[in-house]
Amino acid sequence: MELKNFNTPNVPRSNTVFPQAKIAGDLIYVSGTTGVNPATGKIEGSFEQQAAQAFRNIKTILEDAGSSMNKVIKIVAWMVAGEDPAFVVINKVFAENFPENAPARSAPQVMPFPGGILISVECIAAV
Repeated sequence: MELKNFNTPNVPRSNTVFPQAKIAGDLIYVSGTTGVNPATGKIEGSFEQQAAQAFRNIKTILEDAGSSMNKVIKIVAWMVAGEDPAFVVINKVFAENFPENAPARSAPQVMPFPGGILISVECIAAV
């Protein structure tokens, strides 16, 4: 199986130590992706705004790698504890991105991330 790192210039990288995604055969594994605004390069806004932007960034990474949101198999949304205690916001953003045939999802709550990051989303998708 061929393994290939993938990065797109259309989403700012959170860290140059690891790739935005790893393509392994027919699967793409997207690293934790934040709600950084590609236009400003900054984390901005509320939990809901960051969540919506993180999903837009995931969409861009997938499409630039030759995949799409329709091919997502599993999502993990790492959320800062207390930001969405009833999961109302993440469920809304998830439903907007996957109105039909939603992928499997986990949404663990974690201690605060550095730099004002309120959510980090990773996924596995078919290429």
